[in-house]
Amino acid sequence: MARDSDPTRRPKAPAHPLARKPAPGTAGARPARPARRPLPAGEQFFTPGATGLRRSVELKSAAPLVFLFQLPRWVVPVVMVALLLAGLVVADWRGGIAVLPVLAFVLWLAYLSWPSLRPAGRLLRVALVTFIVLLAATRFGLI
Repeated sequence: MARDSDPTRRPKAPAHPLARKPAPGTAGARPARPARRPLPAGEQFFTPGATGLRRSVELKSAAPLVFLFQLPRWVVPVVMVALLLAGLVVADWRGGIAVLPVLAFVLWLAYLSWPSLRPAGRLLRVALVTFIVLLAATRFGLI
């Protein structure tokens, strides 16, 4: 208990280099950037003990996730909803093409979040992916 309330104890630095904040005055010759949202609190971006495909996907996904996090909060949802609406409204192959990026994005995020999800969250991810796959299949005339 006393350990948690010790004001002289410094928090550990984040494990991943992308989560670390640069030291003051180390920006070099770069021009000052507008203020961006800080990364969420946490020690790591990766699943502990992950190997093989999961580890490589998580490593390759770190930079795109940080980029998406730095965008204004409304950009990704607006783009995804616009593409999904286009897929719902356009009843031919062009609607299927509009839905494919949404399917890829949802599959990517579902794969990354799968280890930390409870069964209800996993069921919702599976239901959403199933809906989008069926929507794309109807637009391409497969169903």
